[in-house]
Amino acid sequence: MVETEDALRTLARNVRAARNRAGLSLDEFGRRAKVSKGALVALEKAQGNPNFATLVRLADTLGVSVSALMEAPAEGRFRVVSADTVMPLWAGEKGGEARLMLTTSGPAPVEVWRWKLEPGEKYPSHPHQAGVVETVSVTAGRMVLVADGTEHPVEAGQTATFDGDVPHTYRGAGTGTCHLIMTVHLPPAQGLPT
Repeated sequence: MVETEDALRTLARNVRAARNRAGLSLDEFGRRAKVSKGALVALEKAQGNPNFATLVRLADTLGVSVSALMEAPAEGRFRVVSADTVMPLWAGEKGGEARLMLTTSGPAPVEVWRWKLEPGEKYPSHPHQAGVVETVSVTAGRMVLVADGTEHPVEAGQTATFDGDVPHTYRGAGTGTCHLIMTVHLPPAQGLPT
């Protein structure tokens, strides 16, 4: 969840701007994203605090990355981001977390995430828009990636990729903490989903 006042103001400004660029009314945006109009009004006034799943639905509906909603305008062509300066957007019940480190620019952006999953901890994700591809590289520990109902064990030193337009879950496995880098490859913007 977003927690600082500056982050809420940035999110509000970016959501409102993306919605206006898309030509969506609050009613239509809410219908497509499955979020109430009241929650959207509060969000656009920097009074809402959406959870991670809601942020993903808003971004998917607008055809943008989550970070496009979260980040202030870039200050230059080179960026270094430290994990300790990025607030987790997801926190698991056993201490796991997901931090959106940055998103590349260009017509087909890539989000770079750092994840930590404790054994047995899981994060289920709804399907993303068509054309989204996710890649997970486990740097320590073990996880199970469940994509479209099929389990795929992924261990330290292994990388897996899949089409993100299916239900998928990340689950910590083994006896230690699983650390992974996830990238979300977004398709070039071609208009909004209906």
